[in-house]
Amino acid sequence: MAVKTVETVGPRLEERWRGILAVHARALCEIDRALHPHGLGASDFEVLDLLVTEAADPAPGGPGGQCRVQNLAGRVHLSQSALSRLIGRLEKDGLVERSVCAEDRRGVWVALTEKGRALHTLALPLQRAALARVLGEDT
Repeated sequence: MAVKTVETVGPRLEERWRGILAVHARALCEIDRALHPHGLGASDFEVLDLLVTEAADPAPGGPGGQCRVQNLAGRVHLSQSALSRLIGRLEKDGLVERSVCAEDRRGVWVALTEKGRALHTLALPLQRAALARVLGEDT
């Protein structure tokens, strides 16, 4: 029985890893291009999309249609500070609103505004089409 070593496994793993990174980079660029005319980037849309999902399935004990910023941070693959800046921009643009968690004053809730929901509805088919182009699936 042959034993796999770093020397025999490493190059294949690196190749697969770099392939994943390349697809990710292409997808982000394609989504950014598709959403740019609407003032959104891929990360902006991801936050709006997650908030739409949260509105359909609100957190137990939380206000309907809202999500804690801390919970978003683990799902959007941004640092806490980068996510806070992104949410600040979305709030400035009137797409989301923030509120302090009554139970835990350190926590912050974020929710879509009507303007944010409308922009998400407009951008959703563009984002999905960009993903389909990159990932090679029919829309």
